[in-house]
Amino acid sequence: MLSSTEGTEHAAGVMLNHLEFYTADADEAVSELTDRYGFGVWDTRALPGGGRSVALGVCDIAVLVTEGPHTREFTERHGFGVADIALRTSDAAGTHTAAVAAGARSVRPPATEEGATLAAVGAFGDVVHTLVQPPAGIDGMWLPGFGALIPQSASSTCLERIDHFAVCLDAGDLAPTVERYERTLGFRMTFAERIAVGAQAMDSKVVQSPSGDVTLTLIEPDTEADPGQIDRFLRDNDGAGVQHVAFSTRNIVRSVAVLGERGVDFLDTPDTYYDRLTERLTPARHPVAELRDLDILVDEDHDGQLYQIFTRSTHPRGTLFYEVIERFGARNFGSGNIKALYEAVEEASLAGQHR
Repeated sequence: MLSSTEGTEHAAGVMLNHLEFYTADADEAVSELTDRYGFGVWDTRALPGGGRSVALGVCDIAVLVTEGPHTREFTERHGFGVADIALRTSDAAGTHTAAVAAGARSVRPPATEEGATLAAVGAFGDVVHTLVQPPAGIDGMWLPGFGALIPQSASSTCLERIDHFAVCLDAGDLAPTVERYERTLGFRMTFAERIAVGAQAMDSKVVQSPSGDVTLTLIEPDTEADPGQIDRFLRDNDGAGVQHVAFSTRNIVRSVAVLGERGVDFLDTPDTYYDRLTERLTPARHPVAELRDLDILVDEDHDGQLYQIFTRSTHPRGTLFYEVIERFGARNFGSGNIKALYEAVEEASLAGQHR
């Protein structure tokens, strides 16, 4: 058995390579990302045994949308969703071997394909981490099955990279999942919080790769409290999974305005939030009037401020949605806004039940 140091040193330089969605309707999924979020299509390829995979991206965000026989079990259980958070490493075989020796579940042993080395380990639920080691000499974007890609130029939506993934876990799985990421991939826990809203509550811990490029906000419901949105996600998603993907921007006011014009529907924020906002902070980047007009939330820590907003889910089950976030120095995840988000989602859910 490798020591904890030996078992995680291979993962020290791990970066986010891409994320992959599994879907039963690639055309619909691609249309939403291109028409509403400003992604561009790089290429499409047919898959052995049927189906296809579409490579999309914008700036530093690379996405695969895949439909085929091998995705059917996932989509029948969860619907459209994130199936793979692929990690780029300089030593895929070594990272896989060390992670498995430290207790990770092997999904795919290391194999060489067209000069690249690929492997995979389990992440949480039915989501996996493909370990990607591109061919020698490739410094830019490289996707399995597609090869080297030229980054898509900036879109009018101003989305630039993936800030973090929010993950819902079954009750009791939070601490073991954090420990497993620390032990198998060398991630470190950077933040922990318990959030209570009325009679509902959840616990959250953030883990981050040694490089700081991959961040997961892990959340579990408190079973001693009343059921809430995390419980509903776990029920409707049939288990653990990615609740939302956070896209970063350098100007959230511009991004949200453009996204809204393109048809993205965001959660509403009560006016009372803005009436009381200056009691806890003074926005340094955007005027309160602009934030109120676009329903953007703002929070701060000792490093600065962050601005964020969440979309309404277009998923038939009401599960997966997206976040747009602008960091103005802050390193946290809007802990002061989590309660506002929780209440907004609760309100939206109740409104939907009464339609």
